[in-house]
This record gives sequence, C-alpha cells and structure tokens, in this order.
Amino acid sequence: MGASGRPWAVVAGTDEVLELVPAPERLLTGAERRRADAMPGPHARADFIAAHVLVRLCAARLLDRPADALVLEQHCPGCGSGEHGRPALAGLPQVSVSLSHTTGVVAAAAGRAPVGIDVERRRLPDGIRGAAGRVLSTAERTAMREHADPDAYFLRQWVRKECLVKLGRTTLGGLSAVDLSGLPEGPDGSPERLSQHGDLYVLDHTDTRRDAVAAVVSTGRPRIGALYPPAGPERLAGLEGPRT
Repeated sequence: MGASGRPWAVVAGTDEVLELVPAPERLLTGAERRRADAMPGPHARADFIAAHVLVRLCAARLLDRPADALVLEQHCPGCGSGEHGRPALAGLPQVSVSLSHTTGVVAAAAGRAPVGIDVERRRLPDGIRGAAGRVLSTAERTAMREHADPDAYFLRQWVRKECLVKLGRTTLGGLSAVDLSGLPEGPDGSPERLSQHGDLYVLDHTDTRRDAVAAVVSTGRPRIGALYPPAGPERLAGLEGPRT
C-alpha cells in the first residue's frame, strides 16, 4: 500500500482539490450530486464536492488504487436514508473514511483503523461561545474562562469532539459529558501535535495558511500528508506524505 494502513489525512483548500482533478463531479455518485446541488450557494457546493473528492484521494493513497475506482456510500441508521450518514467505501468494510468541509477548506481521512476528521475556520461566528455549556465539560469551561484566547480553546475542543461524534464515541447531545481538558492545548510552535486520550490518538493541526484548525482522531496513529498533482491523468491518487 502507498501509505501503509495508518490513518491518512489531508487538509487542503477547496480550489486546490477541484483544480487537481479534471471534471471532479464525475467521481461522485448520484446521491452525492443531488446533495451537492441542494447546497446553499455555489461556494458551499464547491466545498461539498471538494471534500467528497478528497476523501477518495485519501483512500486511493491508502489502498494504492485509482480514486475513480472507489464508490462512497452513506447510510443513516436512524432513518435508513442513503442520502446522508456516516460515509463508507462500497465493498471495503475494512477501510474507515471521514470528511469535513468549511468555507474554502476541506479535510478528509482514510485508514484501516476507525478515524474521524473535522476542520473549521479559526474565525468563529458571533455568539458561538454561547454553545460552550452544550459542548464543553465543567473542567473545559473553567479552562476556557482562564485561557488567554477563549475562542481558540473552544474551537480546539470543538473539532476534537466532532471527530469523536464521527467515530461513534459520543453524540452531539453528549458532548459536554466528554472531558478532554487533560489534553494539550494544541500545536505549540509547529503545525501538528499528537496526544492520546484513552485508546485514541488525537492529532491536532493548525493551518495558518488557510486560517483553519483541524483534528484527526483514531485508534490508529494518524498522519497528515500534503496534496500534490497526480503523476498522470490515468491515476487520481496524487498524494504524498511527509518525508520522514
């Protein structure tokens, strides 16, 4: 495999992903195209498409196969819909995938261990800290009040907990019952920082170029790679990782 079985993640600009792949919508299923067309405006639509392309690129890198050979499925266990829910690769139950998108920035991950990823812009919407009581534990709320940058603290915990939701470790209604106050605040002078919470690895990522914050959480040791042009038009798995 091109990147071993370790969870493999990428954070990239929406435009970077869409410019990398000719006719990116052709990779999407009919359900994905319907959801893309329902997005509120062209920019949100582009973010959705880019995230759904990027998750295929991450899986293609992991599996060493063309991205256009991979079919992304979603299934909601609550209502049974195939239009939303946790993403998976058709016919590949041993591979875990996750994706996220915000304004102009997308993130995705794939691995042979369960993995969740989330990305957000560092500029929080007005009033978002009002959600702290529903998102943060008692210890986290105390730490946020004492923090030099409360918004940054809240955002770091938010992306981590979004990953836990995607892993099925908690629900949106149970976020405040999860206490991550013992984890480091995030990268300190470097783009990434890896820590552990129980059986989970937590990889914090700060993307100053795109003004975004991301987290990758997995039972395997995750890594974040870079997006590069594919070697040829016949293969879309154009990803390389850090040279270590």
